[in-house]
Amino acid sequence: MRSSPDEAALLRELVAIPSVSGTEAAVARCAVEAARSLGLRAEIAPHGVVVTAGREEGPSLAFVSHLDTVPPGEGWTREPFAADSEDGRLYGRGASDAKASVAAMLAAAADAERAGRLRGRLLVILGFGEETRDSTMAAAVAACGPIDAAVVGEPTGLDFAVAQRGLMMVDLVAHGTQGHAGHAREPGFRNALVELARDLVRLDGLFDDREHPALGRVTATPTIAEAGVGRNVTPRTARALLDVRSTPDWTHAEIAERLRASLASEVVVVSERLVPCQTPHGSRLLEAAVRARPTSRHYGSPTCSDWVFLKDVDVVKCGPGDTRLSHTPDEWVSLAEVRAARRFYAQLAQEYLS
Repeated sequence: MRSSPDEAALLRELVAIPSVSGTEAAVARCAVEAARSLGLRAEIAPHGVVVTAGREEGPSLAFVSHLDTVPPGEGWTREPFAADSEDGRLYGRGASDAKASVAAMLAAAADAERAGRLRGRLLVILGFGEETRDSTMAAAVAACGPIDAAVVGEPTGLDFAVAQRGLMMVDLVAHGTQGHAGHAREPGFRNALVELARDLVRLDGLFDDREHPALGRVTATPTIAEAGVGRNVTPRTARALLDVRSTPDWTHAEIAERLRASLASEVVVVSERLVPCQTPHGSRLLEAAVRARPTSRHYGSPTCSDWVFLKDVDVVKCGPGDTRLSHTPDEWVSLAEVRAARRFYAQLAQEYLS
């Protein structure tokens, strides 16, 4: 057993193991071996790594994060998996998103176990495939039994995300007349591209009548547009993909209904599983988090996470790192912030489970 958990050394081990989504086996073994060496109960389950501390009786608190990363990509000035340290920063793919949270959570679980004050069950659940459509977190959470509260470990600069935007992907399909562009002014002639353009302009302000206190208004942003078969041929169809970032003030069904009522184009919902989330009013977890770290600000997160699989649980999203560095070349995290995260997670566990 390690005499004292070293979150920085553990983070280096984790970052040095490539774990692009779908290749998490080696890093999962590393996490389990580290947890066991710290005196924790740990196993690789079918849907992720599960670490347990405390006792079965009483409330359950889960520390939740993920072991996979996006590919390194291009533009690095250092080796993506060398886990280099310089000026108090650790560099590497996944350093901030989200292996810093993983290392701090494992070390904190060991700290909380050693303190002997846990009057309930503390879990660390580390999922696979979070960076893809195939996150295993829903199955991992279901296999762990009832969970009363959870901290989602993602880079927030150790501030408290008390709400998180959802994501809908919507196709707008405009229909028109395929014909010679020279006849476009004839009666009954409809240019699908023009019809689509009119609808895209109508999106501005379409959801401004409801404003969430932490997340603001729903946004519907065109990201891809496709049309055309030739330079002198008007298209029969024109299509745009909308990235819709939702808030808890709207259900996804209401958003789709508003789009259909306001636009002439056909509205096809491609994906709506990533629902918006928020910390419940009067959250006991948030109260404990504030006692553990009173200087952290509360804010609404624009990015999705595994929180969507815990939407009916008392949840706060909080972890070391800067979300703006996620998926970028030369991704890094402050080692001092990882150390602070370890202290925060350990204190929070003891506050909530005492």
